[in-house]
Amino acid sequence: MNFRSYILILFLLIFFGCSIQNGRHDTVHIPPPKSSESSTDKISRLPSPDQKMHATQKPYKIAGVQYTPIVSSEGFVQSGIASWYGQKFHGRKTSNGETYNMYAMTAAHKTLPMNTWVNVHNLKNDRKIVVRINDRGPFVTGRIIDLSYKGAKRIGIIGAGIGEVRVTALGKATSYSRKTRNPIAFKPIDYLKGNFTIQVGAFQVKTNAEKYQHKLSKQYHNAHITLFTDDRGSFYRVRIGRFINLKDAEVYSEKLIAQGFHNVFIVAE
Repeated sequence: MNFRSYILILFLLIFFGCSIQNGRHDTVHIPPPKSSESSTDKISRLPSPDQKMHATQKPYKIAGVQYTPIVSSEGFVQSGIASWYGQKFHGRKTSNGETYNMYAMTAAHKTLPMNTWVNVHNLKNDRKIVVRINDRGPFVTGRIIDLSYKGAKRIGIIGAGIGEVRVTALGKATSYSRKTRNPIAFKPIDYLKGNFTIQVGAFQVKTNAEKYQHKLSKQYHNAHITLFTDDRGSFYRVRIGRFINLKDAEVYSEKLIAQGFHNVFIVAE
């Protein structure tokens, strides 16, 4: 091996070694409001439970039938047939971007706001459960909610496959039990009024979130970080703007997209 070949191999090892190490960091992109220049910093695009929450409020069509999600869960009560889905869908993506876990207390509903917690009462055996809506469905005539395997088992409809239930919306969870981590307090989800903001990034590394938030704060109002923790770990969500109604938040999010932001979505805080 001559000297030039040795230098070339050494360079390649250093280059690819640095590339692999840097690949662990997040990619940051802060599009300037009045410039076409882009940043080469790094930001993580990690999915979060409410990442597609606003997107799932848009009307959609399944098998020729139009469905329009409701803007508020307050006072929602519905009676009908519950069914369940399990192994076939385990590990697949749900409508709000999460991964379906048949052993979690979740459910699918056609029109309730995403992430709404609901009480499901089996009218035959009087069993009750509380589950979170993270998917759309069921799209079978006469059925009003599709429970996870775990939810269906607790309410006693695994064998029959279906059961007559009453669904009562509880809203967004505002506090959890320290012992069981189950939600214990709720407030209605209302997309017409409330406190809205725009999420522009989610990080697992706190310092990266702080760096991104600091840069945004120089150009955008109310740049802040919120912490979310679930079974995947902790996420530092970076958000900008503050609005008291959904319409203003929608207008602002469209401006951000026009300025070059990606993965922008509205959240209710």
